[in-house]
Amino acid sequence: MKPMILGLTGAALALGVAALAWSQPAAPALTPEQQQARSAAVMTALQEQRTRFASAPAATNADADTLYQFSMEGLSLPRIPMTAFRGEVVLLVNTASKCGFTPQYAGLQQIYTEYHARGFEVVGVPSGDFHEQELGSSEEIQQFCDLNFGLTFPMAAKADVIGDHRLPIYAWAQAKLGDSAVPRWNFHKILIGRDGRPIRAFPTPTRPESDEVRAAIEAALAQAS
Repeated sequence: MKPMILGLTGAALALGVAALAWSQPAAPALTPEQQQARSAAVMTALQEQRTRFASAPAATNADADTLYQFSMEGLSLPRIPMTAFRGEVVLLVNTASKCGFTPQYAGLQQIYTEYHARGFEVVGVPSGDFHEQELGSSEEIQQFCDLNFGLTFPMAAKADVIGDHRLPIYAWAQAKLGDSAVPRWNFHKILIGRDGRPIRAFPTPTRPESDEVRAAIEAALAQAS
């Protein structure tokens, strides 16, 4: 059953719950105070990212072997320049709002919260490449993520991650890691080290908060940039 996309005023919560209900029960309801705190955290993160991305160095002289040559259109912000993450560990994840793996958003937020202060970033890339399991507009995707998961990590605009029109960053990852870097489904993960070079990829079923992913993040954080 497909959700009914209602008007974007009083029906935003219905949109989030309906989309999540595709294959998973809705997340536990939050109290008004909890929802207000979650919304405030999202807005604070967006403002911090806006400032950080606006002051990021240009990619003019970026090494073509590294992440820093790329910039993506943002979901709620104009651009996400990868130079903003120089010297940090990045987990690149293609996401979708209507997938059986959509609850992995919670795990992504969990590890982002735990490791961010140590130089760890998550970048989500919404995509409808796999059975069109992503919502249509940027506003709908943003509302769904905010209401259901309170995401505070950067989200790119909806884009292709496979095929002829995929984002260049995915072609680069495949060139460096081989076919393991090519998403086979939503919530495929690519870990990139402090030196801007890809380390490894994790298939969709590997939960972001799993011991396997945590160990890889810890090892990457321990490396010099």
